[in-house]
Amino acid sequence: MIGKITTGKSFRGCLGYLHEGRLQESKELQLEEMAKKQAEVIHYNRCFGNKKQVVKQLVAVSKLNPKLAKPVFHASLSFAYDDAALLTEQQKADIAIAMAEEFGFDQNQFVVITHADTLHEHIHIVANRVGYDGKTASDSNSYKRMAQFCRKMENQYKLTPVLSPNRFLQAEKRIAKANRVDNRKESLKERLKEVISKSTTIEEVKTRMEKRGYQVELGRGIAFTDKKQVRFKGSEVGYSLANIKAQLIRQHRIAEQQIQQDKAGKLAGKQTKGISI
Repeated sequence: MIGKITTGKSFRGCLGYLHEGRLQESKELQLEEMAKKQAEVIHYNRCFGNKKQVVKQLVAVSKLNPKLAKPVFHASLSFAYDDAALLTEQQKADIAIAMAEEFGFDQNQFVVITHADTLHEHIHIVANRVGYDGKTASDSNSYKRMAQFCRKMENQYKLTPVLSPNRFLQAEKRIAKANRVDNRKESLKERLKEVISKSTTIEEVKTRMEKRGYQVELGRGIAFTDKKQVRFKGSEVGYSLANIKAQLIRQHRIAEQQIQQDKAGKLAGKQTKGISI
């Protein structure tokens, strides 16, 4: 299990993104984005209602500490691909509740949201750092605390274990993990090079990479997650979405030029045969 934590300023922005996805160019595309995410609230804590109502409730309580610039606590928990369908909805909610207790906001307002827009299951916890008593839940040392919490939940629910965050490993383990990451990057880079050379569209690149065992996130950018649930942005291996598209265009132009040259060659050959000596 992999956990990430961020803090922010806007409950409306955070919940809007989780429910509706990235802002699209048209209403039709926005509806498609929402349908793809399949957002569902599976637990409410000290708040309730639709998105607009929950936002209003969270904002109202956050005003009990008007000096706090970032009242939004947003955590995401991603489960390994091999753990798909292993947990029930209630167990996912229980894990989120346990995390709230671990981070000291179990008496605060929070909601738990599931998504179905990637191949690995994941949940989001959006909480109000400000409690009804006006006190603020601390976010200090959250990176290490989240890593420890994930290891604890993996043991408790018999989930696929994930390596501890690199910065908290012993030096020799940190070096070994860095080497594994470099090897994964090189492997991804080589596969992308091969796939792009055989493809004509970005959708074809996505399909070919998925057949090779990668989960592909395609939006404003592109990212790849391997079978070990290690995720890389395309730009990290020299293949940003823009670079891939540019290479596909170059390949198309070269192929078109070759076709034109072949046609010209065949035409010249026919003309030569038609000349009498």
